[in-house]
Amino acid sequence: MGLLTASMRMFTLNSQRLDLEYKIQLVSQAKADLTVQDAQLINAGTDLSADSPVLKQLEARKERLHLLEKKLDQQMMQYQSQLKMVETELKSCQNQFDKNVATSCGYQ
Repeated sequence: MGLLTASMRMFTLNSQRLDLEYKIQLVSQAKADLTVQDAQLINAGTDLSADSPVLKQLEARKERLHLLEKKLDQQMMQYQSQLKMVETELKSCQNQFDKNVATSCGYQ
């Protein structure tokens, strides 16, 4: 792989890495928002009777929030896995780039 090709590949991989890190940040923020909503639901239902229809609606909403949180966890794991692959490829590309520079400049 030539220097130009390695440079372009590293640029592309770095761009992918930054994109994945941003997506992970968005998922983390969404999970934090869900935690706040869950706490608000718990607080809202403390003064209701056990067979209240409003409490049942709150419980259903809480269950949907937990399902959404599970989906976000799966998405987070997927992004983290992709990030590890990109970082591994980036390291490999950096090593190849360093070898090309050493060969081109005669630093062996």
